[in-house]
Amino acid sequence: MFKIIKWLLISLLIVGLLATGITYGVLNLSLPALDGRGTSSAITHSVKIERDKLGQAVIHAQNRLDAAYALGFAHGQDRFFQMDLLRRNAAGELSELFGKAALGLDKKMRFHQLRQRSQIMLAQLPDKDQALLKAYTAGVNEGHAQVGFDSFEYILTGAEAKPWQSEDSLLIIFSMYLDLQTATFERDKTLIEIEQRYGNAMVEFITQPSPYQAALDNSKLVPYSGKIPALNEPLWAMTHIDENQEVGSNNWAVTGDLTATGSAMLSDDMHLSFAVPIIWYRAQLNFPLKGEMQQITGVSLPGAPAIVVGTNNKIAWGFTNGYLDTADWIALDGKEKTWQIDEPILLNDGSTEHYALTMSEYGPVTEINGKPYALSWVAHHDYAVNMALLKLEQARNVDDALSLADYVGIPVQNLMVVDDKGSAAWKNMGAIPARKVPHQLAVSEQDYSPKWHDNETDRPFVKNPESGRLWTGNSRVVSAADHARFGNGAYAMGARSAQIRDRLFEKQQFNEQDFYDLQHDNEARFLKDWHNLLVNQLTAAGDKYTVYLTALNNWQACACSDSIGYTLVKRYRDEVINSLFSPLENTLKLDGGSLKYVKRDLEPALWQLIEEKPAHWLNPKYSDWQQQMLAAFDHTVAKLTKQYGNNLHSWEWGKVNQLVIEHPFAKQIPVLKKLLNMPTAPGFGDTFMPAVQGRSFGASQRFIVQPGYLENAIMAIPGGQSGHPLSEFYRAGFNDYVSSELTPLLPQNIVHSITINAVN
Repeated sequence: MFKIIKWLLISLLIVGLLATGITYGVLNLSLPALDGRGTSSAITHSVKIERDKLGQAVIHAQNRLDAAYALGFAHGQDRFFQMDLLRRNAAGELSELFGKAALGLDKKMRFHQLRQRSQIMLAQLPDKDQALLKAYTAGVNEGHAQVGFDSFEYILTGAEAKPWQSEDSLLIIFSMYLDLQTATFERDKTLIEIEQRYGNAMVEFITQPSPYQAALDNSKLVPYSGKIPALNEPLWAMTHIDENQEVGSNNWAVTGDLTATGSAMLSDDMHLSFAVPIIWYRAQLNFPLKGEMQQITGVSLPGAPAIVVGTNNKIAWGFTNGYLDTADWIALDGKEKTWQIDEPILLNDGSTEHYALTMSEYGPVTEINGKPYALSWVAHHDYAVNMALLKLEQARNVDDALSLADYVGIPVQNLMVVDDKGSAAWKNMGAIPARKVPHQLAVSEQDYSPKWHDNETDRPFVKNPESGRLWTGNSRVVSAADHARFGNGAYAMGARSAQIRDRLFEKQQFNEQDFYDLQHDNEARFLKDWHNLLVNQLTAAGDKYTVYLTALNNWQACACSDSIGYTLVKRYRDEVINSLFSPLENTLKLDGGSLKYVKRDLEPALWQLIEEKPAHWLNPKYSDWQQQMLAAFDHTVAKLTKQYGNNLHSWEWGKVNQLVIEHPFAKQIPVLKKLLNMPTAPGFGDTFMPAVQGRSFGASQRFIVQPGYLENAIMAIPGGQSGHPLSEFYRAGFNDYVSSELTPLLPQNIVHSITINAVN
């Protein structure tokens, strides 16, 4: 028997080794060749694609079209599956890869008909832009074909890798609309539901202006002076209120008066969900234009031929999400003005699911609490997407960049731009509807503005302010007067922006290290009031909470890795929100709604409740507010204990907020985690501070630059260039990111080179 067991174990080991060997063999076959020579009929002159030690693609071409081809070639080699997911997600075509499990998401995306819109917009682009996309598309397909074998993701799904099309690059831009602006129309939808249930008084109470305001002109919105509205037939059961991730970014700049070089300096870190591979792709484009050599360095978005954030050494630019109000729900008088169309969704077994989409002249239609509403969203209009972002590459100064901002077809962003002459400026870049009155509640058909079909070109901007400092962080940037014009499209609370602003006024001169230190600022200024509240609550309760008070007294007032007290304060705030707003959440859930998309608005209303202690908001389970607030802390402790055990050291913020960057397939096939995921790292930041970091969310890049002095410029990214797990570039740069090393923007030692010659 022992010999049989031994033989079986040896056999299993051999089978395991063979399977591992076959797996690695197949993976090796799908590695792209990064050295050699080739030919293509899609280019007019030879191009060279080099890779440095981080895998950054360094493109040398004789014109911009050939440079687009070469960038597409590099994207096709390193990131094709990621690009495929982005286009399929935007178009609602994931079911063709993943089957019925993706049907719900596909229907949600088909609501916007973005594949059809991309086809229409492609036909409307100027000939030169269509030619550029054609060159890029040829590069993508030839780069992908050069690999020879499909990547392991296609092998696991059994799906076919379909060729890239020019319209797919427009879908990539639409994918950013979905990431960056979904919260805008979802927030409005929630407020409509709240108005229907509780009336406008509750809407005004929940959306009262934040005390944390950091507009560039230091203007303040009029504070809320109303009473706390009553709860109608409250459902008191304690429930967890989900939180929508605050997709956004930080950026700031100082003029040349505040640097030793006289060049202005820019910082930009875009906050997005993390996955493997990370969304951005390092690239440098080198090509001549009108007798002058152009060099554009930064990050590209695989699927599009542009450098999204970067520098041409004359200017540098970066973005944060603008969160202007770019969507309205139109209350339809009746169903007689609607019609249905069929959206066929292909499944991975070859069958088709038919999705009936209701349409109107205002946009696609859905029901909110049984009534029909049409969504008018900027992404549904012709000016939403174009290729004008590429013109930033040729801007020679801040004024050139500002003149482009009105016409670029991307989700509206806070453009921060600096130049080598010392100027710095801010302006909203991207598509903004020209309708003059934004609405966070429903609009009647009679009040629908035909100006929805036009792009707004009359926009505020700030250039070279007297202080020499500019900042944005997804909260209100515009003046109070302009706020009435452009509206609130799910702004951040403002605590993060205010902290950045205040830090900038602590110094009179800056260098790259100063900006990098600010990017990593994890001081918990926003939570200090919550810390004081919790300490007072527990102190008044007696000796029962002594061990927690010790942790709170040593909390360090930062989202530091070894802080237990920070974890207690952060989680306590969450539980107080759950405790006080569960009645609303439970009521909204009856019709499939949630406070999720207005949770970031609740802070001022939350404190008004805590300070006024209205009896009609007290859960009858508790005798008084003190008991209810202490119960929230007891819930905090119970949840932490259930998740992390009784040892308080396991509650340290670096463990609770551990950085975990996963490949999508590793979640479904845990045995692949070690191969596919980035190493885990202790958490070091949080939400309401410059150092934004969640478990799989945070600064997707950290960019700092002074045009004219690129040798000191920084670009740190939490992941590698390649999407192939056996590539030398799969994790390149990750360790530098988590250890706060100053990763250079400019390419370093070249380690690979491909030359592709033109075939005429």
